[in-house]
Formats: sequence, C-alpha cells, structure tokens
Amino acid sequence: MSARSRHANPSFTVRPRRVLDDDETQRTPIERDSLVVFAYQQSDLCDPKRHDRPPIIITPHYHHHRTMKRDKRHIPVLLDQVLDVLAPQPGQIIVDCTLGLGGHSSALLERIRPDGRLIAIDFDPANIAAARVKLERIRGRFDLFHTNFAALPTVLAQSGIERVNSLLADIGVSSTQIDDPARGFSYRKPGPLDMRMDPTRGQPASVFINRMSESELVEALLTLGDETDAPQIARLIVEHRARAPITTTEELTAIVCAARDFTIERGSRAKLHPAARAFQALRILVNRELDNLDRLLKVLPDVLKPNGTAAIITFHSGEDRRVKAAFRDGARAGTYSEISHEPIMATDDEQRLNKRARSAKLRWVKRAYPSHPTP
Repeated sequence: MSARSRHANPSFTVRPRRVLDDDETQRTPIERDSLVVFAYQQSDLCDPKRHDRPPIIITPHYHHHRTMKRDKRHIPVLLDQVLDVLAPQPGQIIVDCTLGLGGHSSALLERIRPDGRLIAIDFDPANIAAARVKLERIRGRFDLFHTNFAALPTVLAQSGIERVNSLLADIGVSSTQIDDPARGFSYRKPGPLDMRMDPTRGQPASVFINRMSESELVEALLTLGDETDAPQIARLIVEHRARAPITTTEELTAIVCAARDFTIERGSRAKLHPAARAFQALRILVNRELDNLDRLLKVLPDVLKPNGTAAIITFHSGEDRRVKAAFRDGARAGTYSEISHEPIMATDDEQRLNKRARSAKLRWVKRAYPSHPTP
C-alpha cells in the first residue's frame, strides 16, 4: 500500500445523537440550542442554522502529518508557559475549552500524539473551521465541538470520557473576531454592532444597547468593563437612542468618545482607546462570559483526574478575581493540592511581539487525590 493511500482518508466514528445538559430544563431556549454539538467534516462544515436533522459527532482518528508552520497572523498567548504548566505527555487526554485558531491545541496535540486525545471546544463555527485545518496536519486524535465550554460535562459524556489529565481555557475574544468588522467587536473599524461569538445564536449587542435602562447600562459598564465614566456614557447612549437606534460600532464608538471628552481622532491615537472598556463590557454581557466561566469553575474538580492540572488565562480583572477565588477556596477545601498563588504574566519579549499578551494572566491548579477512591 502506498503512503498516499494509507493517509488519503482518515477513519471516522459517526454517532448521531442529541446532546442534553444535566440542567438543560433550567435553561432558556437560546442556551439550550447552544448545547447542540455540530461536527466538522473533511470536505465541508455542517450548517449550524439547520436543525432538521440530529447533530452528528465525527471523531477523526489519525490525520496527515506535515511539518507545522507558525501562522504569522496568530500568536497563541503564553504558549510556553501553558506547556510548562500542563506538561502534556503522550497518551494523555487534554481539553482545550477555547479552541480559537488552534494555536494552543496544535502544540498540545503534537505532544500527546499518537495515542493521546484532544477535546477542543469553541462557540464560534468560523474558528473551528480554521483550526480544523491546522490540527489535521498533525497525526493525532482530536474531537471538535461547536458549543460553549459551560457544557463541558456534556461534551465529555458524549465523548465517553469521565476525567481528563489537563484542561486549558483562554478566556476572551480571538484576534480573528476583532479583526473582522462584520463581527462587530472592533471600536476601530465600522461594522454592525453584533459581538456574538456564535453569530448563529442569541441577540446582537445592538439589542442590548437599545433595550437596557440607564441604570442597567451603568452597572454593566462598571462591573464588566471597570469603566469609571459609566454614568456619562450611559446617559449619552440613552439620549442618542431616543432619536435613533444605535446599530453600528461606529455610532457606539463616537458616543463613548464624546462622553469621555475625546475626539474620534484623538481616541484612535490613545494607548488605551477610550471605547475599549465599554466594548469589553458589552461583549461580556452579550456572550454571558462570566456566567460561563463560573460554570466551568464549578465543574472543574469533577472533570480533572487526580493530580490533573487546569490552566486558565484571563484578560479582565473580573475574570481573574473569579478564577483566583475559586482556586483558593478549592485549595482550602482540599479539592486542589497545588495552586498558583500569583498569576503568570507574559515576558517583555512576548508583550512586544503580541500586544494581546500584555493583559493576560495565567493561573493554574492541580487536582488533589480524593480521600475515597475516584469512581
């Protein structure tokens, strides 16, 4: 048999199945829809808008092995530090809760192949499509799930896995989402005010910004964006939308700049754009990011094997406080045997190469051995 024929088509396990969460009955219709897993095949992507057939999980076993080339457009944050903390070994089972473009996942898969298994999750179907190409260059077994990492227990149950050796979560928005004006994440480029990480589900940011009361806007800007000018911004938003709905990123950027006494031109030159915190707050609100993080932190002890390690990267003080508190409380309760008492930050060199790394904080935790046998 030729080398070409041996590697021409990977084998797949195809299992049509409806994915149900253990507390699905308590979720809204939008959240219940987000728990459906869609599979990604070699030739095409399943259309996530279609619900007329049961979802399919396709497990690619072994793929083409080529030399990996670094994508110059995408630099995974704190990659060396993640590898040091998780120390991936051949044969291990690892979860990447935030697949993105596959920078972290590809490095992990390289180190656990050929017998290891990578479970990768992302809420954005476009990210999965791009990362799939990168992962297929590595001879290793991986499963891709289009869902939110809050549904991790369901994903693992669907995969026939009880516990994993390591887990990674890189919380926040990906560079491709910011760079695409049509996604509505950028305050530097005009586009629709959307901000949904999964554009096929939920309501866009424009619905929130035009529906929330002034007091609700103030609270969101303060708690989710640490925005000290929240009252002024909220008041100007309410005044503007009384004349016409706010539907574009350009409009919202202009409103925030005006509320903070910036011109658009001066704001664009600022080290921290005056609209950055407001956009961050709205993005976190639209995608329920803190609720999803809380859910992950709650189930984390149940999915890690004894002595298993989890690493979580955050970019916002509210996220970091949650991770720090959950790890500290788990250590006090004896759930975790080791934790990082201080966050790991990017080196000066990495911060120069990757601006996104400047605000990144990595915290890690190691699962303790239980006092009674693990089932």
